[in-house]
Amino acid sequence: MKKVIALLSIAGLLAFSNFNGLRAGEPTDAAEATEQVTDSTAATADSTVAVAEEEAMVETTEEAEEAAPLTFHQVLKQKYIEGGAGWMTPILVCLLIGLALVIERVLYLNLATTNVEKLLAAIEEKVKKGDYNGAKEVCRETRGPVASIFYQGLDRIDEGLENVEKAITSYGGVQMGRLESNLSWIALFIAIAPMFGFLGTVVGMVQAFDDIEKAGDISPTVVAGGMKLALITTVFGLICGLILQICYNYLISKIEGLVNTMEDSSITFMDILIKNRK
Repeated sequence: MKKVIALLSIAGLLAFSNFNGLRAGEPTDAAEATEQVTDSTAATADSTVAVAEEEAMVETTEEAEEAAPLTFHQVLKQKYIEGGAGWMTPILVCLLIGLALVIERVLYLNLATTNVEKLLAAIEEKVKKGDYNGAKEVCRETRGPVASIFYQGLDRIDEGLENVEKAITSYGGVQMGRLESNLSWIALFIAIAPMFGFLGTVVGMVQAFDDIEKAGDISPTVVAGGMKLALITTVFGLICGLILQICYNYLISKIEGLVNTMEDSSITFMDILIKNRK
């Protein structure tokens, strides 16, 4: 009997302890569940805030890009695309080839420039001594058309002064032709670059009228957009022609200066030969 009572007492204690454990475990599970819901809600809120911040940053960046002024290169590229590559490319090619020819002429004319006073002094010193071969050597060592003309004259000194003068005149014409080389091509690009621009404008206006016809109404937006795109080619063509025209006039003035120097120095050269003729 005592054993039965003891067993029942132990069983009651165990059941009571388990019941308390269950009562104590229920709040714990609820708290964990509450914490999990809170954490998920916080995570969702954080992600929403992050997305909102990212969108705000993107909008701010786009607004800053729109507000920032475009560089000259960006504006030029934009207008080039708006004008149409089919019409803008020939104008660009004219400009590039024309500038290449201008650079070549500038280098050639700068190399053709000679210190004429120094050259005439050296030639006169040799001629006074009767050393015509030495005078020709001075001309060979000096670059430029003036020295080449003097060399041709000295090479015919034994044939008389009349032949010397004829040689100088003839070879002077040859040197003038070399100085003016490629100028005709530059003049061609000056003429055709604006023509390409005008042609693109006419074609663009025809397309604009076609758009008006399709729309069935003279909308200011359609007219303004078509006219703007049509006139861009003319603007670029005129700018190209203006740049090449300025360079062309510079080359012409440079050549005229060299030609005047050649004529004046040739007269002085003949005077030296006449004065020291033996």
